[in-house]
Order: sequence, then structure tokens, then C-alpha cells
Amino acid sequence: MQIGIFSVGDVTVDPTTGRAPSERERIKAMLTIALKAEEVGLDVFAMGEHHNPPFVPSSPTTMLGWIAAKTERIILSTATTLITTNDPVKIAEDYAMLQHVADGRIDLMLGRGNTGPVYPWFGQDIRQGIPLAVENYALLHRLWREDVVDWEGRFRTPLQAFTATPRPLDGVPPFVWHGSIRSPEIAEQAAYYGDGFFHNNIFWPQEHTRRMVGLYRERYAHHGHGTPEQAIVGLGGQVFMRKNSQDAVREFRPYFDNAPVYGHGPSLEEFAEQTPLTVGSPQEVIERTLGFREAVGDYQRQLFLMDHAGLPLKTVLEQLDILGEEVVPVLREEFAKGRPATVPDAPTHATLRDAVPVAS
Repeated sequence: MQIGIFSVGDVTVDPTTGRAPSERERIKAMLTIALKAEEVGLDVFAMGEHHNPPFVPSSPTTMLGWIAAKTERIILSTATTLITTNDPVKIAEDYAMLQHVADGRIDLMLGRGNTGPVYPWFGQDIRQGIPLAVENYALLHRLWREDVVDWEGRFRTPLQAFTATPRPLDGVPPFVWHGSIRSPEIAEQAAYYGDGFFHNNIFWPQEHTRRMVGLYRERYAHHGHGTPEQAIVGLGGQVFMRKNSQDAVREFRPYFDNAPVYGHGPSLEEFAEQTPLTVGSPQEVIERTLGFREAVGDYQRQLFLMDHAGLPLKTVLEQLDILGEEVVPVLREEFAKGRPATVPDAPTHATLRDAVPVAS
């Protein structure tokens, strides 16, 4: 089980002080958080891609390249790479380059994002979101696996005898997770290619997550990649912790109530009951997270959202200390119990490289 965090990079007013960080402060905070994630023993740091305020991470490869140079062990990922509005050729080259820079410690999660206006900014039509995702990934998949590509599709100019550079490290493309909240077409896409499926798992009830992951597992097996239990699944999560539950609720409530994504709607208690949001003690977070396995089966990656809604950097770093010291060791131990030997670990560059047949 890989356990880590992901950041969406929002610049949000702290409701307890009335102050928002500058873009520079927020970017620097994200870098500090990434280094802290490795320090406390997490497995993954992932960051989103956004091109609109109030978000700052418009260039994940720039930030992840810096983090790669400052870390040694942690896997670096995207929480969303926009497969619909980025050119597949640029994605192929950017992330192959990042592979080399990071010595293979990268993968990426493809998604369509949740910001409609981004489509025309990059010359695309939101009504073509699913066809774009399907066609663009079909090209990206080939660009990483074929040295010379001829291509013609609906959404970009044709390619003739094109070679993306650099080539993937060790001839092994980065592992791809297809991220989705509600689109069965994306679960099908992940299953078709035998890639990973990452369910955001933040805004929806557990039954919805169960259905989406179940569909992916069923189709993964249908396409001949293995049994349903061998499909590669990741989940998001959202937590805020203090030693005492009451302190956690009291401290987090103003941030929840004013958060751009869910503030001014259901109460914190209602939202926590209806979704995987957990605000409480470390033990409550452990028990809630272990319960995810009951819904989706044994899975490979768990990422938590912790730096959002205006929470100050000091508080986020405290949360990471709690996560690394009190939560993650227990989760690793408990998730390992009863895990069938047939359930694979999350792919890494090393395991993918070692699985490549040696030419005779």
C-alpha cells in the first residue's frame, strides 16, 4: 500500500485571520509540504494541475522537478494531468524528461479536471471532453511505446514519422492512473489499457465509489489483464486530526464552513457522514480509512488532501507529523493483514522495468 498526500494548490483566505497567502507563498508552501511528506515517511506526493485562480499549480512538471532534486525516496505524481487540454506530445515529452530527472520516481494521473472554462483557453470544446480524453490518451500511449509514430485523429494535426524525446527512462513509460469522480467511460479506459484507476473519493458517498471501482475491476478482468482483485486501484481521502476529536472539529470548522468547494452548504457533520471526510482523532482516521477496503477491496494507493481551504502552513506540517507518526504505520500494518498474495503492489518504475522481458 502506498500512502501519501495530494495538493490542489488553492490560494484561499484563512477565515480565522482574513488573510490569503500570495501566490509565491502558496507555491513555496507546497514545496515545503512535499519535502515534509518525505521526511515523515510517506510514499507519494501528488499535485494537481490548474490554470485558473484561485489555484497556482499550472506547471506541475516544474514543481515536481524541483522536488525531485531535493528528495531521494518519495514517489512524485500528479493529482491531475489534463489529458483533454494538454497536447499528448507535450505530455509524453514532459513526463519522460521528468522520469530522467527523478530517476524514475514519477507517475501521473490523467483527468479532465473540473474547470469548464479551461477548454476554450486551450482551443478545445468541453462538449468533447470524453472523446478528447480517449483519443489523446491513445496517442500518448503510443508515443511512449513506439519510437516512430504515424498518427491521424480528430483533435490535433497528424503526425508523420514522429519520435518523442527523450524516450522513457529504461524504455519503461511512467505508470498512469486514470482519475475520475463520476465517469464510467474513464473507468473503462483505465481497464482497457490495464492502467490504474484512481477514484477521487472525496465528494461522493461510499456506495458511488464502490460502484465505480467495481466497474473498473470487472472491465479490467474482461480485457484480460488479470482477475478483478488484481486491478490497480487508488483512492483519495480528506482528513483533519488532533489528539482529541472535539479539538479537531472546533479548529477545522471555520475552514470547512468557508471552503470554496464545499463551504456554505451541508454542515461539517453532515458532510462527514455522507462522504469520506474525517475530522477527529488519529484513531478515527485509521478506522475510517481501513473501512475503505470494505467498499472497494484491497487497493494499492491512498492519498489524503490536507493542505487546502486556507489552512496555514504550520498547521499542515503538524498534520503531516501526526499522519506519519501515528496513522500511516498502523494503516500499513492493518492493510497488510489478510491481504491475498495474489493482490499486486502498486507499480513502481523498478517493478515495471524488471517485468520487461529480456531479449534473447
